[in-house]
Amino acid sequence: MSIVTIKADSSIPKYKQIVASIEAAIVAGSLKKGDRLPSLNTIKTQHSLSRDTVLTAFNELKTRGIIQSIVGKGYYVNSEDVEVNHKIFLLFDEFNSFKEDLYNSFLTSLGDHIQVDIFFHHFNQDMFAKLINDNAGDYSAYVIMPANLKDTAHIIKRLPEEKVYILDQTHPKLKHYPAIFQNFKKDIYQGLEVAIDNIKRYKKLVLLYQPARQPQGIKDGFKLFCRDHQLENEVIDSFTNRIVSVGELYIVLDDKNLIRIIKHIKERGLTLAKDIGIISYNDTLLKEIVEGGITTISTDFNLMGERLAEMILNKEFAQVENPNRLIIRKSL
Repeated sequence: MSIVTIKADSSIPKYKQIVASIEAAIVAGSLKKGDRLPSLNTIKTQHSLSRDTVLTAFNELKTRGIIQSIVGKGYYVNSEDVEVNHKIFLLFDEFNSFKEDLYNSFLTSLGDHIQVDIFFHHFNQDMFAKLINDNAGDYSAYVIMPANLKDTAHIIKRLPEEKVYILDQTHPKLKHYPAIFQNFKKDIYQGLEVAIDNIKRYKKLVLLYQPARQPQGIKDGFKLFCRDHQLENEVIDSFTNRIVSVGELYIVLDDKNLIRIIKHIKERGLTLAKDIGIISYNDTLLKEIVEGGITTISTDFNLMGERLAEMILNKEFAQVENPNRLIIRKSL
């Protein structure tokens, strides 16, 4: 008995009938995970269909994760969960507490019957390219966090354009993709502007900035702010071997250096805020508590996840700048 049933007089497109037939066979137990499907040519010949019609049906099942193709062998059942409507490829640069907030918000907002597979490129160009190449064509949507890697537009171009969404950082070569992003240059400038009275109590602003991992816009916005307000400033890429001086205000973009500075302040018997100020990037629950509260400049990662899910579910093309704000606490 053939797995696929086609009704010539049905108003349902023939490729949809193939999809429904395979789903029904899986639900009935006739097909199980690991079973091989009839070949494209077999289904084509049995039902007098074009090869493209059968391929369209298989590609839909493939992007939903229900079947997989193995080069030289054919198509196999990959999952018995036929309720999966979307299969989403999510490529982060790295995982940390605020990215976890974004991820959880994204999953919750997507609702049921959607599979999200998460990957990390760790700011490695080769890894970025490999993950995209290895997964091209397997998903119904691709969410890409390019960070500040070079030539990402050329690599992303290998994916179906209508299925790509850019997250967090973007640039002119990616403007033809829908995106939800941070305006890093504007955000740090405006955040510091809000706290200008507090900032002027310090003699010098020091930005801890690693160009390989952090957005250029943050450095640009910082330098512009210091220039406009005629503030002494310095940009360093590491806190290692540095001795803090009374009157310095540190703007810290990663949590490891934040802890190092706090530890160093304690070791020197200095007082946070009074002797040394700190502004940290990206708010977390921990920063509300540590040392009575760390001042942060942060986007709303929960909102970012919600809006991203909305764009994908509605197949919406939009360039959305996520809101950002300064939260003043006792470290400033």
